[in-house]
Formats: sequence, structure tokens, C-alpha cells
Amino acid sequence: MSDDETVPKESGKKSKKGLLIKLIGALALIGGSAGGTYAFVFSGKEDKAAAKHRDEPKLVKKGEEDPYAPKAEGGEGGDAAGEVDGDGGSEYRTSYFRFTEDFTSNLKNSSALMQVSLACSTRRDGRVLMWLKKHELAIRSEVLIVLADTPEEDAYTPAGKEHLQLHLTQAINKVLMQTEGFGGVDRVYFKSFLVQ
Repeated sequence: MSDDETVPKESGKKSKKGLLIKLIGALALIGGSAGGTYAFVFSGKEDKAAAKHRDEPKLVKKGEEDPYAPKAEGGEGGDAAGEVDGDGGSEYRTSYFRFTEDFTSNLKNSSALMQVSLACSTRRDGRVLMWLKKHELAIRSEVLIVLADTPEEDAYTPAGKEHLQLHLTQAINKVLMQTEGFGGVDRVYFKSFLVQ
């Protein structure tokens, strides 16, 4: 009798072991197919994102040619004649854009007026400069909104002016993001700054 009793227990163990192996195999197949499906579905999105990033303005190293550099006066392409980059500082070339007209606005909760002349810089290729020129009207509008929201006390302190520079940089990049899908302005500079 003892032989009969051990046989059913062993076959029961074998069937449980077989069931466990089948269950693990099924889970592995489900996991593999889920991973494959995920990779298939999201690979197209990643390729589109990578393609978008390939078309964004690139950082331009000093000494490199910028294929999008604005035409120099006189019809020649590329940078202004005689422009030489120094060896120190950033490894990237900085280009500047000067707004054609001054900006004049009331200050927040004040009868004082602020008049500023602005320029901005980018280390990206010339497309950013072209976009600044192309969208200057929209940028002017956004800059005037920022100036009108500036408290008068900020106009008199170095910290307030630095804060204003940061807000202006963000405002310009916001317009470029909305219109071109990429900002690219690193910093805004005051060429003149007057409060009356």
C-alpha cells in the first residue's frame, strides 16, 4: 500500500511542476509581446522627436561656419568681414540681435515711464537671428507687456534690472516657441535704460 500512496503524490507533484512551468512560460510570452508592442508603438514617436531635434538651431562653435548666418552688407554671405573669435570663455560663438526701435512703457502702478533700447544674444545658428527679425512685431508686443508689469522700484536697482532681463529673455523665447517651435535667446541686454 505504501507504494500506491507514493505514486499518486509524485504524479501530483509532477503535474503541479508542469503547470508552474507552463504558467511561467505564458507570463514570459505575454511580457515579451507587451514589450515588443510598446517598442513598436513608441518607436515612431521617438523618431519624430529625434527628427524635430535635428532641425532645431544648433550651437555654433567658435571657428565653425554657420550655414544660416545672415548675409553681410554688400551681398556677401557669412559673418561680418574681419570677425575673429577669441580663444577663451565659452567654446561657442555668440551672435547679437539689436532691436530697431526703443521700447517705451508705463511702469506698474506708477506714473513713471521707462524707455529702454534692447539687444539679445544667442549661441545658436543664424536661424534664431532670422526669427527675431521676422517676429519683431510680436516680440515688441510681449516686451511691452513685461515692461508695463515692472514695478518702479525694480527699475532703480541692479537686482531689479537683472530680474527684468530674465523676464524679457523668457518673454522673447515664449514668442519664438509659439511661432517657430524653438526659443534660442540666451540673454537680453540693455543698450540704454531711462526712467522718467
